Amino acid sequence: MSSLTMTHAPKGLEGVVATTSKICYIDGERGVLAYRGIDIHELAEKSTFEETCYLLWFGKLPTDNELKDLRQRLAAERKLDPAVVQFLRELPKGATPMDVLRTAVSALGLYDPDEKNNGHDANVNKAIRLTSQIPMIVAAYDRLRKGKNIVEADPSLSHAANFLLLLTGEKPSPTAERALDVALILHADHELNASTFAARVTAATLSDIHSAITSAIGALKGPLHGGANEAVFHILEKIDSTGGDPIAFVRDMLAQKKKIPAFGHRVYRTEDPRATHLRKMSEDLGQSSGEPKWFEMSRKIEQFVKSEKKLNANVDLYSASTYHVLGINVDLFTPVFAVSRISGWAAHVIEQLDDNRLIRPRADYIGPPYPQHWVPMNQR
Repeated sequence: MSSLTMTHAPKGLEGVVATTSKICYIDGERGVLAYRGIDIHELAEKSTFEETCYLLWFGKLPTDNELKDLRQRLAAERKLDPAVVQFLRELPKGATPMDVLRTAVSALGLYDPDEKNNGHDANVNKAIRLTSQIPMIVAAYDRLRKGKNIVEADPSLSHAANFLLLLTGEKPSPTAERALDVALILHADHELNASTFAARVTAATLSDIHSAITSAIGALKGPLHGGANEAVFHILEKIDSTGGDPIAFVRDMLAQKKKIPAFGHRVYRTEDPRATHLRKMSEDLGQSSGEPKWFEMSRKIEQFVKSEKKLNANVDLYSASTYHVLGINVDLFTPVFAVSRISGWAAHVIEQLDDNRLIRPRADYIGPPYPQHWVPMNQR
């Protein structure tokens, strides 16, 4: 009997090491998340999303000139081919934004000047383009479905500020800009999560980066991966609309054996380090906007669930209230995840293709024992 059939494979590949990587380090027991060895707490406090992108793609922090050059390249790529814009205009206004994003990113590959080039430098160019284009797609479709004009990017603004400008039509406050900037840093990469693994599997076939990112977006769409913060905000809305008590509402959910979204994590055994910063962002934004209720409800839910179930909040709990106060529609929460995670997805695709081997795992067969035999129709 082979070793494959002696011990069943872990469900969901839990704990299985699938590759080596220099990009992201996680210690779930200690609650550590680091990009290229730099702790996420340091990056959230001191860095910017653009600098984090450079770190993920080039393996080091940029010099002043290198960062300026990257910002200029990102600004230059904040444009969409007219054919893509027309495609967005013709889509049903009721289409799910994640479906729109998945399809539009696939279409972007047709208009990319490096479409036929799968080399390292070409993929870095495409990473920069996609990082600028994905927020444009999300914002453009949101405005078009609301009957509004598409807003032009402002090359003088940061990546985070530009996204809020493209979405709302107004230059954001420094507090809002910084809140989104930190959120983008926190969501930029997370090792071999489902969407990143999907991207690497696609890239490993020597497919192109647009195909890999399309695969990643398809995986992110699933509610077990990218949709938890949407579920959180639907709960907050129900509590708010009924004037109910957050603790009573969640206690009733638990009594009905319903899962409370945004608690627990496959990797972390302590607090998700990303939640630490988003909690503060949510509180600060609530105070500055005059809408503290969303943070306060989230905080009560967190304290109750931790007390009752001994579960820690993950990144999704406070990203829900943060995004809402920033003026982002609830069905855009998962696309905003992609606005950030494109940086990490691209880094992993580049790393995969730089030292590629086809990803082809085996399955632990647990079906009928071999050999079985074909049976004639009249004997079945």
